[in-house]
Amino acid sequence: MKSILVIGVGRFGKHLAKKLIELGNDVMVVDKDEETIERLNYVFTDSYIGDCRNEGVIRSLGVNNFDICFVAVDQDFQASLEITSLLKEFGAKYVVSNANRDRQADFLRKIGADDVIYPEREIAEKTAIKYNANNIFDFIQLTDEYSIYEIPILDDWAGQAINDINVRNKYHVNIIAVKNGDELNPIPGASYVFKPDDHIVIIGKSSDVLKMTSKNSKKYSEQ
Repeated sequence: MKSILVIGVGRFGKHLAKKLIELGNDVMVVDKDEETIERLNYVFTDSYIGDCRNEGVIRSLGVNNFDICFVAVDQDFQASLEITSLLKEFGAKYVVSNANRDRQADFLRKIGADDVIYPEREIAEKTAIKYNANNIFDFIQLTDEYSIYEIPILDDWAGQAINDINVRNKYHVNIIAVKNGDELNPIPGASYVFKPDDHIVIIGKSSDVLKMTSKNSKKYSEQ
């Protein structure tokens, strides 16, 4: 369990904080809007009303006691800059700030942000890749080249073992799990025999995975 501060409970900050709590973390949320905090009291029991551009507010929060501080202020980049700077000035251990553009990210890093995220861009890119091919069920980007995908097995794999198909050499991907409904088989052995409804979770270059999924594109476009 980590101790986490989330500054700004707009659309992104609210969902971020809720998920962090679900994952078992100790989360405090802060927002300058009293009505917003009162409306979310039933969700966030540890909340504070205050404008974090104010040094007194940052000081009172004891930001050095949190493992991670998120700056999730929506649509106010100037405020994000000021809050990020103050957090580092008052000893925050690790600050994650959100940005909409690379230029914003550069400024945030220069004033001390330990990490910068692009919530809107990341959602847009993931959505575009997922729906670009009808048979990609999930996607996690690792680097510019490599990603993790959940895709259905190719039609002719059913009834064959992983070793028989020679997946790694033929398709240049590694299978890290097999899914069938809600069942997950992590790191299946070479003797695993595919069932018709199996999905595979694979890691590989995006170009190789997209080439591979195109073999099933006709099947899924007809559904």
